[in-house]
Amino acid sequence: MPARQSVYTGLDVLCQQQFEPLRGLRLGLVTHDAAIDRQFRRAATLFRHSPAVQLVRLFGPEHGLTGHAQDLEGVGASDNVVSLYDGTAESLRPTAEQLQGLDALVIDLVDIGSRYYTFQATMLYCLEAASRAGLLTVILDRPNPLGGESVEGPTIQPGYESFVSVQPIATRHGLTMGELATLYRATLGLSGELRVIRCQGWQRNLYFDETDLPWVLPSPNMPTLDTAIVYPGQCLLEGTNLSEGRGTTRPFEICGAPGLDADAVAAQLQAESLPGVVFRPCTFRPTFQKHTGSVCGGVQLHVTDRLAFQPVRTGLTVLAVLRRVAGEAFRWRTDPYEFISHIPAIDLLFGSSRERLALEAGLSAKEIARSWEAEEEAFCQLRRAFLLY
Repeated sequence: MPARQSVYTGLDVLCQQQFEPLRGLRLGLVTHDAAIDRQFRRAATLFRHSPAVQLVRLFGPEHGLTGHAQDLEGVGASDNVVSLYDGTAESLRPTAEQLQGLDALVIDLVDIGSRYYTFQATMLYCLEAASRAGLLTVILDRPNPLGGESVEGPTIQPGYESFVSVQPIATRHGLTMGELATLYRATLGLSGELRVIRCQGWQRNLYFDETDLPWVLPSPNMPTLDTAIVYPGQCLLEGTNLSEGRGTTRPFEICGAPGLDADAVAAQLQAESLPGVVFRPCTFRPTFQKHTGSVCGGVQLHVTDRLAFQPVRTGLTVLAVLRRVAGEAFRWRTDPYEFISHIPAIDLLFGSSRERLALEAGLSAKEIARSWEAEEEAFCQLRRAFLLY
C-alpha cells in the first residue's frame, strides 16, 4: 500500500499551538462527534479541557452533537448544547440570545464536499449570525474528502435557496469549509472577522484515504468514503419515491424500488457507458425509511476509477433510467423537504426546476448536463480567489 500523506487538520494545528490563537476568549463551539484530532479525541472534549479558553456553549448541527439522528429528524437542546436542527426552520440559525456572552464562535464540522450536505449551510448561518453579533468566527479547517480539484454540477437559481442550496455553488464544489467561508464572506459582504486555521500537509489532489487521517462517519448514512464519492449524484434520489439505499448497509451506493427488474435497470445503465463506474444488478430490503420491509430491485454503483467518475452526471443518469423503468409507479417527492413545502424536493436539490422539467419533456441526461457546463466554468473562475491550498 503506498504511503499516505501526513495531514493535520485545523483542530490538530490548534492543539499543537496549545490553543494560543484563542487564549482568553469565551467561546461557542459548533461541532459534532465526527470532528476529532489524530488521536481520535473529540473537539468538544479538547475545548472543555483546555486551560487557555473558556468553552461557554456548544452548538450541534443536523444529526445532533453525537451524530445519532437520521436525516430530517429534529434534535432537541440538552446539557448546554444548542440544537441548530430542532425541527423548525428558525432553529437552523443561532439567535442573538444564544450568542450572548461569547467573544468568538468556533466551527469544526466534517463536510463531504457536496452542496446539499447541510453542515456547510450551518457554517454559513453561523458565520452570518456571528457577523451580526460582532463576534470573531474561527473555522478549524479539514480536507475535502473528495479532493479539491474537481467541480461538477449545476449551481442554484434565485428563488430556489434552501438548507440544501444556501448559495449558488456547484453541487460538487471542491472546496474546504475554510475556503467556503472565505468565499461566502466576500460574496455576501459580511463584516465580521473571520479566521481560518488551515490544515497542514493537505494537497488538492488528495482524496481522504490518501491522507493518514482517521475517517469517522459524519452522519448515520455516510459510513464510508465510498459513500461520499457517489453522494453528490445519488442524493438526487431523495427527491423521488425511489430508495436511495437508506435502511441498507450501503446507503447511496444502492438504489431502486419494489417491482423493478434489477437486470433490466443494470443493463440500461451499463448501456450509457458512463466513465469510472459499473452498475451491478441487486435486490435489497430497506429496514427503515422508503419501502421499509419491501424487496426492491435496483443496482449497486461500483466506482472503478474515481478520477474519471462523474458523480453528478451519473446520478442524473441513474434518476433518468430508474424513472423510465418505473413508469407510472414513479413519483416526485411532494412532502415538505428541509422546511420548504411550496417547491418540490428535486428542484431544491438541483437548484431549479430546469432538470425536472427537462426529464419530464424526455430529454436525455447527456442533453440536460450540457446546460451545466457554463455554470461549472463560472464557478471554477469564481472560486479561484478563495483557494487556500
